[in-house]
Amino acid sequence: MRFIRCVGAIVADADGRLLLVRRGHPPGEGLWSLPGGRVEPGETDEQALRREMAEETGLDVVVGGLAGMVTRPGPDGVTYEIHDYLATPAGGRLSPGDDAADARWWPPPDLVRLPLTDGLVDALTAWGVIDVTTPRPDTSSGRPR
Repeated sequence: MRFIRCVGAIVADADGRLLLVRRGHPPGEGLWSLPGGRVEPGETDEQALRREMAEETGLDVVVGGLAGMVTRPGPDGVTYEIHDYLATPAGGRLSPGDDAADARWWPPPDLVRLPLTDGLVDALTAWGVIDVTTPRPDTSSGRPR
């Protein structure tokens, strides 16, 4: 089994909304997720996270502590090891780019209505980032109501 180290950013604005991107390509095409991606050779997690944030959202961030880690199966026996960090916006203008089809701020209660990557709400809840106690209905629009 081969592991690929990845990073994700848990970013909240001054109103407590979380930044999510809608994936424009596989894996997870069309699903909302935390911004992030692979750690390139020679990069630290912080460098990778700042690069991915700039590429996917146009924002610069200050990277804080590790919130948690998850693993996800990939193709051909690959396992993605995703280290999700708390981060604070530090500049830039929100604009989706790279493989992000969209990037928006979402109030945590709205997350239960979005088509999300598997386990995202559970992980954020377990790590104490959000408190969402209602079940997630099946939805495909990805737009706030």
